Amino acid sequence: MADGQPKMIFLGFGKYARADRIYVLEPLTGDARGDGRRTKVWVEGVPEPIIASRTERTILGDMGQQDALGPLILDDALALAERLDAEKVGPMLRRSIKAEAGVDLDELGRRARRLLEATAREPEPQALFESE
Repeated sequence: MADGQPKMIFLGFGKYARADRIYVLEPLTGDARGDGRRTKVWVEGVPEPIIASRTERTILGDMGQQDALGPLILDDALALAERLDAEKVGPMLRRSIKAEAGVDLDELGRRARRLLEATAREPEPQALFESE
């Protein structure tokens, strides 16, 4: 936005929003998350949130908020673990990948999940007001 023009942020599913109109990013969790649904994006002038297929961290990065991002490795690891899910990759394809590339997707998926379980933790809620 150095030239004074508001930046358009890609939200996925062919949707865009102006960076200066986005005021809340709400990560989807549980059953609400999946099939490309990652984040609710609240945009000024739009009564209902827009469902984005991109994570809040990715959207923040596009908005120029790198300081708010922290390490993106967890998002990358989650995306990889989802792609390696044994139920989504058929048995024939898994065997073919193992034979051709020497990569055992089942083992890779297990390792990714163990790494995530060992390093991921729920974010601590931030208090709006300091208690005395």
